[in-house]
Amino acid sequence: MNRKILIVAICTLLIDQISKVAVETYLRLNEEWIIIKNFFSIHYINNYGAAWSILNNKISLIILISILALIIIYRFMYLFQENKRNNIAFGLIVGGLVGNLMDRWLFGYVRDFFDFQIFQYDYPIFNIADIGIVIGVILLFYAVWKGEDHRGKHNSNEK
Repeated sequence: MNRKILIVAICTLLIDQISKVAVETYLRLNEEWIIIKNFFSIHYINNYGAAWSILNNKISLIILISILALIIIYRFMYLFQENKRNNIAFGLIVGGLVGNLMDRWLFGYVRDFFDFQIFQYDYPIFNIADIGIVIGVILLFYAVWKGEDHRGKHNSNEK
């Protein structure tokens, strides 16, 4: 893993863990702090599954899937063109995966707290690690679209 990816991953991981500790410190479990009524709140919950509580209470399986995802991501790092955007994308994904993996490994659940209601839909509660993973995946989809994956031309001048 190159140094730039590692720095982004560590920063993502630190921000994720610090935010989780802060929420845990200032809110009790299931307590909600409304920021913008009917739109956004900080709502501390423990998620015993994956996104949308998929695989609820299957922590061992989710840990295994997370480790496999990290191995696959590590492999893909070397197939993509090295540039700033791709380094950030991989760093965000790795940092996010490790942040949630740490929670599952240490506590048996993930600490989530961002709660949005958009157009009458109460979106599933999430955290900084989830944001990193989603943004990283979007950036990698863009890289594939631009041909910066193993199928594309590798231009070392775009670092």
